[in-house]
Amino acid sequence: MTKNRRTHLALALAALLSGCAIGPAYEQPSTSQPPAWKEAAAAEGWLPAAPADALDRGEWWKLFGDAGLDELAARVQVSNQNIAAAVANYAQAQALVREQRAALFPTVTADGSARRSGARNTSPTTATSASLQADWAPDVWGRLRQAVSGAQASAQASEADLASARLSAVGELATNYFALREADAELQLLAGTLEGYERSLGIARNRYNAGIAAQTDVLQAQTLYVNTQAERVALQRTRDTLEHAIAVLVGAAPAEFVLRPADWTPVVPGIPVGVPSTLLQRRPDIAAAERAVAAANAQIGIARSAYFPSLTLNAALSSSASRVGDLFNASNMLWSLGLSVAQTVFDAGAIGARVDAAKAAHQAAVASYRQTVLTAFQNVEDQLTAGASLAQQEGLRREASAAADLTEQQFLNRYRQGQVSYTDVVTAQVSALNARRTLLQLQVNRQSAAVALIQALGGGWQVEWADSQPRTPAGG
Repeated sequence: MTKNRRTHLALALAALLSGCAIGPAYEQPSTSQPPAWKEAAAAEGWLPAAPADALDRGEWWKLFGDAGLDELAARVQVSNQNIAAAVANYAQAQALVREQRAALFPTVTADGSARRSGARNTSPTTATSASLQADWAPDVWGRLRQAVSGAQASAQASEADLASARLSAVGELATNYFALREADAELQLLAGTLEGYERSLGIARNRYNAGIAAQTDVLQAQTLYVNTQAERVALQRTRDTLEHAIAVLVGAAPAEFVLRPADWTPVVPGIPVGVPSTLLQRRPDIAAAERAVAAANAQIGIARSAYFPSLTLNAALSSSASRVGDLFNASNMLWSLGLSVAQTVFDAGAIGARVDAAKAAHQAAVASYRQTVLTAFQNVEDQLTAGASLAQQEGLRREASAAADLTEQQFLNRYRQGQVSYTDVVTAQVSALNARRTLLQLQVNRQSAAVALIQALGGGWQVEWADSQPRTPAGG
């Protein structure tokens, strides 16, 4: 035997004994990660964030300080069917990991039989047999370990999907809940406005009956009053629709769910200017995309393992006798040990094609991961811009609403003195009502933007989390 052959044999034996993994080592894809947000400088008018160190990262909705939302969010965690489906999918993924891991161990089967036979003129005979067989395919080339790693990565991606389902469900609940409370505030506003319009209609009628105003004043006042009643009916329908949506989110039939009107405090949690971009690693979609890259990397090793021979070890122990008691006598025992090796000799490049396909799938997963990260940065920047813009608009809209209220009152007083026409009064009343409603809608838009920012960051913005980096991203 030549020296080269002895060297090759030694290397082969070392690989056989140690179990060499032929898959590429996994490296987490790199992505651009700016230290700060572009729109963070536009945070003028934002309040400093209140300390939230005691809050769990997942209970971000408590930042809004609404007991009704807290209660509904707890129900969503338990009863939402999308979350229930994600929990079941995660359990399935964990079961697949256990199935892949079981392939690393031998398979042992046992069987036995007993048969009694005879002819008309002969005594019946009994034949019994029992056997025990073990088969094991040693993971010499790491194919099974790569399969386990791939299954584990897929399970972690499923875990991230579960976190994403929770984040999405609670985020949708918060958005619908705040919209419903804003509708309650608008309904209350319209109720008070209708009382004022009814008084204005009475004034117009009295002036018409006294012969100092035209009938058109009465008709204009009546038109405004009835149109506002119609708007209240339409707004009530919107409120009912939101209540139905919340019922489904908490896992209840709309007919069995009632959310009573309540006071609404449009709290917007303060957002710290120095929110780190590393918080994005908690986003469930980023975690799932990164785990998909790990699973695709494992598939390359699985495909490469087909280049190498497959080994199977088997052992069997069997016995046969005419009586059950004699089955376990040493003289009746038969045993066997075997080793089988199989190697593909020619496949016209099929293995190479599968390896290339696995590499291409890995590259696609990397590109998808990077695109997910870029999209996440865009989402955060968009919501930072929206939050800053809405905060500035609220101050201006509040000032405009106050001016419109004063204008309405002045025109009504001047109409009573016969100084202006009722058309001027109607115009001022419509403008004042629109300004009040616009302010309420702006306030709920600020809350919705805060919810969207929290979702874009993966659930809250507790800065201290950035100091502890997990081994792999996890959904929050």
